[in-house]
Amino acid sequence: MKNYYLEPIGNVEKQGGLFSLRISADYLPGLTGLQGFSHLWVLWWAHIGDRKLRGEQLVMQKLFKHGPRDSGVFSTRAPGRPNPIMISTIKVLSLNSEHGLIKTSFIDAEEGTPILDIKPYFPMDRVEQCQTPAWCRHWPEWFETAAKYNWENEINFKNP
Repeated sequence: MKNYYLEPIGNVEKQGGLFSLRISADYLPGLTGLQGFSHLWVLWWAHIGDRKLRGEQLVMQKLFKHGPRDSGVFSTRAPGRPNPIMISTIKVLSLNSEHGLIKTSFIDAEEGTPILDIKPYFPMDRVEQCQTPAWCRHWPEWFETAAKYNWENEINFKNP
């Protein structure tokens, strides 16, 4: 196996109930042309509790309240992963390319989280006939609805 090196392009900031992506000066030119996109995909490193999973940790028990007894890490969005690379869709509230600041109302990352990459969200990224297991088919279909959904009824957040 090879080792790979990742270099963050910025980090997540939280201030006054809003989140910002602070992009490092070296990467500011990469924001060119991003104006006008309402949503972005943000890839980030789940650095809190950052650890390499071993085989016995790849399956979690009863992570989903209405789901199967066992869930493999690849069937979840849990932060504990072989490589803790996460992805979030965010709504852009404002973009300041000159200062490298993208404001959003929410991202499921912590203050100081390293940002690995940003990609524009295109309507063609939607899947018209997406299939999911029966136990989660009642979950929200749209980003806007999911943000207001009560996930406490679905996920055992205290599950290791």
